Amino acid sequence: MAGHSQFKNIMHKKGAADARRSRVFSKLAREVTVAAKLGSPDPTMNPRLRLAIQNARAENMPKDNIERAIKKAQGADGENYDEVRYEGYGPGGVAMMVEALTDNRNRTASAVRSAFSKYGGALGETGSVGFMFDRVGEITYPAEAGSADAVLEAAINAGADDVASDEDGHVVTCAFEDLGEVARQLEAALGPAQSVRPVWKPKTMTPVDEEAATTLLKLVSALEDDDDVQTVTGNYEVSDEVMRKLSAA
Repeated sequence: MAGHSQFKNIMHKKGAADARRSRVFSKLAREVTVAAKLGSPDPTMNPRLRLAIQNARAENMPKDNIERAIKKAQGADGENYDEVRYEGYGPGGVAMMVEALTDNRNRTASAVRSAFSKYGGALGETGSVGFMFDRVGEITYPAEAGSADAVLEAAINAGADDVASDEDGHVVTCAFEDLGEVARQLEAALGPAQSVRPVWKPKTMTPVDEEAATTLLKLVSALEDDDDVQTVTGNYEVSDEVMRKLSAA
């Protein structure tokens, strides 16, 4: 299993659903506020805000919460969030990218560094692992959105680069700069997506054994539990056998 979606599934089983829901809403609201502050508060005129709202709705975030986050961006006394990216290595030599929105860089840097140190990783300088990833757009759909062939055809017509389909759903990949337009065309063909977001796609994968994967899971969990952290990405690849053991633990 590659990427960190499967790890997230495990973490959701281990954590309390309401606590996770609260964290997710907080992170989504922060992205909505930042997007609205950096551009127009009108999502039709602000592609980043439009994507943020779409992802918030995909997580069933109440409309009132979304509107409150937009209004917060327009307030003179609203917090100012900085976009920060951290790069480093996790257990097993896994390259990791951590993105955050923070109103206190020192606090966030300290928390991220502490998590890496606690779980056998180490933060690096900016650019230390970034060259191992490509910035691309990712659009996900549930399995019931259509057959693999139907989604592939829609993705090709929309100008996407790749589609991966399995029993869990469909993941469409496109160029980062084409994300908004590809998402718009896919929505016209398939309906609303589960998520539309820019991601860091590893160029090469690093195989991870059970021991390293166990510690890596803890690191990813600790990072994603931090209110400032928005995304955590690694270039790890874990065998199905190890994933089954971790899922059963």
